[in-house]
Amino acid sequence: MVDIIIVNWNAGQQLASCIDSIRKYGNGLVSKVIVVDNGSTDGSDSAIDDADDVLLLRAGENLGFGRACNLGARYADSKYLLFLNPDAELMLNTLDEVVSFMEQSRSSKIGICGVQLIDENNCGARSCSYSRTLHNMVAHSIGIDRVCPKLGPAMRTWAHNESRPVDQVIGAFYLVRQELFNALNGFDERYFVYYEEVDFALRARRAGWSSFFLASAQAFHLGGGTSSNVKANRLFYSIRSRLQFAFANFSYLEFLVIAALSLFVEPLFRSFQSIVKLSFGDFINVWRAYCLVAKWLVSKLGLVESI
Repeated sequence: MVDIIIVNWNAGQQLASCIDSIRKYGNGLVSKVIVVDNGSTDGSDSAIDDADDVLLLRAGENLGFGRACNLGARYADSKYLLFLNPDAELMLNTLDEVVSFMEQSRSSKIGICGVQLIDENNCGARSCSYSRTLHNMVAHSIGIDRVCPKLGPAMRTWAHNESRPVDQVIGAFYLVRQELFNALNGFDERYFVYYEEVDFALRARRAGWSSFFLASAQAFHLGGGTSSNVKANRLFYSIRSRLQFAFANFSYLEFLVIAALSLFVEPLFRSFQSIVKLSFGDFINVWRAYCLVAKWLVSKLGLVESI
């Protein structure tokens, strides 16, 4: 019924905990567990070397999230694909609730389903968001959404306590009909990390499918994720994917607005934040990230269409 695909990159003990939760709460609904290891160096993949109930695919390098998901999906054949972060875990009735909902006739055009994510403090974490628009991307780039959350893409002004159709759900728990995933040729591999699910949800909506947030189902998701020790790279890929998404989905003028704010205003705002917090490390990481962005943009000069 459900094939679970996990992309691992140096997730440490979190990967083992994730798989243990599947074994404990799969409730007979899981057909395959597929782990794509993106060249981990922390030994996290060795914990599942001899696991009979896990298919381990070693990529040998960091393929990026979307490309690794697509690789794993090629080995899946169930009706539903669940892309589950290694820092996420199933809970008692997670899959029962989701599969039961998706199997109802009224859910026939729901292609993507997410659940209420619970963090390590047992608090509801951000589980869905609005589609990216010029306005909310501008608000995020210049930091206005930190002061006035309703202006940004995150649905922080909503309690996440009721089930409803949404623009998109968070990729930590991302259940997709395989029919839809195949029809859209999977995730767009131009996004190395971040924005894969944003782009996929938008393409799904354009194809006549919707995304749904199911509040009655819960899953654990560790706040901060597995990339908390690589802040400069994380910021670089976030900005790069934002620019790629804007270029692909907005007018050229709108793209230029987002690019200008992201490249010239946002680094100043982030630098000011780090100075106020007296965080020299954050200040250095901001400028490391923007140096990486600059190098990437230089490499793309004359090749704008391939962004």
